[in-house]
Amino acid sequence: MPIRIPDSLPATQALESENIFVMTEHRAMHQDIRPLKLLLLNLMPTKITTETQILRKLANTPLQIHVELLHTSSHDAHHVPEEHLETFYTTFDQVKDRYFDGLIITGAPVEKLDFQDVDYWDELCAIMEWSKTNVHSTLHICWGAQAGIYYHYGVPKYELPAKRTGVFQHRLVKRTSPLVRGFDDQFAAPHSRYTEVSAEAIEACPDLEIIADSPEAGVYIAKSKDSQNFFVFGHPEYDANTLAAEYARDRAKGPDAPFPLHYFPEDNPEAVPQSTWRAHAQLLYTNWLNYYVYQTTPYSLDGSAHSERTPEAAPAESAEDAPAPRADTATIPSSSVSEPASTAGFATAVPSPILPEPAPTTAPATIDSSTNLPKPAPHVHYERTPLPSELAAQKAAAREAGLSSGAATGSAAAQPTRVAAKSSLHQAPDPFCRAENEDDDGYDPYSDRPEITPFFEPNPWD
Repeated sequence: MPIRIPDSLPATQALESENIFVMTEHRAMHQDIRPLKLLLLNLMPTKITTETQILRKLANTPLQIHVELLHTSSHDAHHVPEEHLETFYTTFDQVKDRYFDGLIITGAPVEKLDFQDVDYWDELCAIMEWSKTNVHSTLHICWGAQAGIYYHYGVPKYELPAKRTGVFQHRLVKRTSPLVRGFDDQFAAPHSRYTEVSAEAIEACPDLEIIADSPEAGVYIAKSKDSQNFFVFGHPEYDANTLAAEYARDRAKGPDAPFPLHYFPEDNPEAVPQSTWRAHAQLLYTNWLNYYVYQTTPYSLDGSAHSERTPEAAPAESAEDAPAPRADTATIPSSSVSEPASTAGFATAVPSPILPEPAPTTAPATIDSSTNLPKPAPHVHYERTPLPSELAAQKAAAREAGLSSGAATGSAAAQPTRVAAKSSLHQAPDPFCRAENEDDDGYDPYSDRPEITPFFEPNPWD
């Protein structure tokens, strides 16, 4: 999704240099669609690095996302310029009366503290409580995942004997989850934390399920069964050199810094580490955005639909609130066009049925030089090719009328097919001839093709 962020944000130049699609504010305002509204609560002290890493993951799928950056006002940030916060970040008081399609809560280096001892814990609790009614789906990362699963479901965290750092192999626990659609059976992901949440505690909660874990690193992904909250206990957004930078920082504090496992080539800290998790990290963010945000979020973010998780619970208030259909299989809403009430208010991805025939278009008028008046403009229109079922009905009706099938073929009833076939040589292909059965459950795409009337009669002398 091309992300929509301020043009002057430092991440913009970094992402564009990596050939990542970042949409300018000017271009975004001239697209007639509603972008997904995403809020990024950045709890990391290195805010510019973290926002760049996460924005990189949000930028590589085909929908427009408007990202807003949020920081906690109850905590004084010391590792980011004040001007950066004032220019690009907002506070909870400024967004608490609004609604968002998605929320991402990052990790923070406060794992050894009890939750209640974190200076912004009360504000974070207020944000997580607000997300129940004002956010469609929330993704929690690392310590943010530990805080979220504790606040929402009472699952505690436990301190590890030593820091768990490195790149670990993971396996899928629930292979059928759309969140891991396209994942390999085994995949790598980085971890960097001093605490963990046990699988037994998550399994004991009936509202939660584990999606992926690691025999060595523990639970990696869990989610609520209503798909409103997602918990990723690792750092899929990390760059290739992030763990190396953390290791160098920890070594500067003392010689007993934990060594990142399965990370440096041949465990040589002087070697350049390689990213082995980038593709799965991208797929994780893409699947979350597609299946749990875009496909299910209400089109009108007025709060009327966030209390329920099903499309039927949030019809559009009026025709202006309904989404407009796109020409392809995905329906991208537009505030200026309405659709039937059965799907109004939601961005759906249901293939449309046989398209209605459009109104005839008129070619631009030209001036008659003899009269100096506009010439009558010829009307240009399509002539729809009958479907196979319609042709069969015509033949059956002809037979009932006592006509032979050969006479029916040459009758006026079959003439539109012949005209359409001839005109297709000189006009664009007829876009209104659709197969009657368009599901993909064993459907043979060649079975419903209409018979094409030959342009010339067979040579009677052969």
